[in-house]
Parts: sequence; C-alpha cells; structure tokens
Amino acid sequence: MVDSTTWVTSFVPNFPLPTPLLATASAEAGPMILAGVLLSLVVVYLASKLGGELCARIDLPPVLGELVGGVVVGVSALNLLVFPEGGADSSSSLIMSFLQATAGLTPEAAEGVFQAQSEVISVLAELGVIILLFEIGLESDLKELIRVGPQAAVVAVIGVTIPFVAGTVGLIYLFNVPTVAAIFAGAALTATSIGITAKVLAEIQQLSSREGQIIIGAAVLDDVLGIVILAVVASLAKTGEIEVSNVIWLIVSAGVFLIGAILVGRLLSPLFVALVNKLKTRGQLLLSALIFAFALAYIAAAINLEAILGAFAAGLILAETEKRHELEEQVIPVADILVPVFFVSVGAKTDLNVLNPAVPANREGLIIASFLVVVAIIGKICAGVGAFGKEKVNRLAVGVGMIPRGEVGLVFAGVGAASGVLSESLDAAIIVMVIATTFLAPPFLRVAFQTGEKAKPETAPALDSAAGEAIALDASAPEKAAEAVQESSQN
Repeated sequence: MVDSTTWVTSFVPNFPLPTPLLATASAEAGPMILAGVLLSLVVVYLASKLGGELCARIDLPPVLGELVGGVVVGVSALNLLVFPEGGADSSSSLIMSFLQATAGLTPEAAEGVFQAQSEVISVLAELGVIILLFEIGLESDLKELIRVGPQAAVVAVIGVTIPFVAGTVGLIYLFNVPTVAAIFAGAALTATSIGITAKVLAEIQQLSSREGQIIIGAAVLDDVLGIVILAVVASLAKTGEIEVSNVIWLIVSAGVFLIGAILVGRLLSPLFVALVNKLKTRGQLLLSALIFAFALAYIAAAINLEAILGAFAAGLILAETEKRHELEEQVIPVADILVPVFFVSVGAKTDLNVLNPAVPANREGLIIASFLVVVAIIGKICAGVGAFGKEKVNRLAVGVGMIPRGEVGLVFAGVGAASGVLSESLDAAIIVMVIATTFLAPPFLRVAFQTGEKAKPETAPALDSAAGEAIALDASAPEKAAEAVQESSQN
C-alpha cells in the first residue's frame, strides 16, 4: 500500500507535513478535525461562489473571483482559512476559535486539530489541480493542435520564450532573486488563458477572423508548452540546484513522457471504450477515466515529473475517444467540487500585506510585481510579430489576445508556493501579475481591434451572445467556435 505522505510529497516537493497528524491525533480529536474540515469547505465554497458570481456579472472570468475570494478569507484579511506553512497557528484561525466557542474544542487540542484540518484541505487542493489539468486536457483537441499551422506555433513559441527569459534574467540580475525561484516566476509568465480571450473575441465578432484563429491556436499550444515547463521547473525545485545536464534530462523526459503516453494511450483507447461499454454499474465511465488519469499522474510523479502532467496527458488521450463529450459532462461536477478548493487556497495563502507600500521592506515586492506585469504584457505583444503570412494581420491584436494568464498562471503560483521555492513577496507579485493581466486584457483587446488594421475574416462571423458564452466556458475554443458559427448561421 502506498503511503499517503509519500504520495503527496512526490507531487509537491517540500510539502509541509511535519508529522503524520491524521494518524497520531487522538480519537477524541477526530470529530473536531472533521468539523474543522467541514467549516473550511463552507468558507471555501462561499468565497468561491460569491467571488465568481461577482466577476461573472461584470464580464470578468469567475476564476478571478475565486482567487480574490480566497484572498479575502485568507491571511490577507479575515483569517478564516489559514495554513501553518505561512507561519500561522491555531490562534490565528477564526475557524479554530469558532470551534472552541461552539463545539467544545479545548485550547490544548486546538493546535493538533488545526494542523490536521489544514493538511486535509491542502490535499484536497492538490487533487483539485490534478482534476483541473485533466479537464483542460480533455477539452483540448490533438487534431486541432496539429491543424493550427505554423503561424500559431511561432506565436506560441515567441510568447513563451520572451516572457520566460526576460522575467527570469531580470529577476536574477535586477532583484537578486535566487535562481530556482526566478525560473519558477519566469515560467509563470508563459501561459495564456484561452477562455478569457475566446469570450472577448466572440463578443466583438472576431473569433473566426484570421487573428482570432491564430490567437486561439497559439493559446492552446501555450498551455501545452506551459505544462511541460511547469513539470520541468517544479522538478528542478526538488533538487534546489541548476545543472545543464539535469535540465536537458528533465525536458527530454517530460517530452518523452507526454508524447509516449499519448501515442500508447491512443493505441489502448479502443480497449478503454470497449471496457467501459461492458461495465453495467453506476459511474462506469467517470470512475474508469479517473483511474486512468490518477495512474498516469502517479507514473509522472514516480519519475520525478509532476503529477499534473500525467493528468493532462490522460485528458488529451481520452479526448480522442467517442466518450469525450459524455466524459466532459461527467467530470464537470467533480471539478466544481475540488477545483475551487485549489484556487481559493492559492488566494488564502497569498499575503498581500507584503505589498503594503507603507512598510519600507515591502516596496521591493511592489517593484517586482510591477516588473512582472510589464514583462507579461510586452512579452506577449512581441509574440504578435510572429504572426507572419501574405495576408494582412493585425499583429497588435494577436499579441494583446495572448496577454491574460488566468487559471494556468494560478497553477504555477500555487505549485510554486506549496513547494516552498517562492518567497511571500514573490508569490504575491505573481498573483498581482495574474490579476492585472486578466483585468487589462479584455479592454485592451477591444481597443486593438477597433484602432488597429483589421485583417479580413476568412468566414463572416455572425456569433450571437449565447454562442460566445458557450465558447468561453472551456478551453476547446477552436472546435466550439466552429460549432457556434454553424449553429448561429442555421438560426
């Protein structure tokens, strides 16, 4: 039997498990631990739903609301959801205080209950990010990735390389940030949020334009490259040192694992479908898919890569089967339960007080945050130059469309913070960068299409608002865009 502590620490290096608390906690403390977990989940889901609903009503991505909700209930404000790795103890948690006042929790037992409750929430958050990456892979389309063409590929490579190199080098030489932490922060600048950009493009009827196709294709490739980069830098964090041979080995192993898993998985996927069709019990498709995803996640973790890379590969493989759409629908409720725990936890662990300009020691963190925002914006705008071709292309619009970091940037921040690589100020600076690019990209993209030189759309878009909302809901934007255009034209 696999030890749970070993499994968790294999996924996130230096995961803070000081003692096997769940095993050593007294029998009397068991109900209190459960009560603390339940109260924590109440706080998580309330923060997630309120924040998400607020952002949805002002045309911002709900995931941003989940992050902000986490910040509000976390160490930056209400201290409802706090974690020991941030230096907090039971006296810092309002949930523990509430348990002492209402459930008879003794002060002597409070610290052990707090540690165990925090451990459970952290593990649920890690499961949430695994499900998130499985869902992203499931909503992607390998054939579409191949068909997007050289333009999108060049834009994606430039959009990953420039921010990564500029961010890493700048942090090392301008701010004396440790090398591994600088690489992690630079990697957080690479990804692009597909859902945000697709929604805006649909609203301004540019989704089927040449620029729109390049942006969506490049964003999909960005996610793939970003996941590989995350696997590499997170594995580097485990060793704490940079060796060229080690970096090359990690890149090769990540690429071989991803490509090999997809090739082997595509050969075995007919067997998966046949097996699922023979099963008669409830949940046959969902549970079989999760077994497959968790198995690949374990293999990735066992070879010193990240478990999320295995989950992403599993999603890509199952996306090629005839069960794809049915599985997408069945995974959504699981993601709705676990993924908010991850995003709210990321926000709750982020101490924005370290960016308070009134404290002289915090000013460097603010400067780093400003630097990351500038690099994040300029790096993606430079990627628009890669939109070559004989036809006229609004390169500014292509670059601006790649700016929002969204949920993938939060994955980098969450894994980096949990690994202990990122300092509090650097982690907060990355969160500020994600928030800023997510807020700024939608209005900038509208302006870029209005004032820039527009390329002629390949097909006349007639997307209504309902189609645009459907496209923005998931990361399979190219396929959903075609379906939305067809449905709109029929109407």
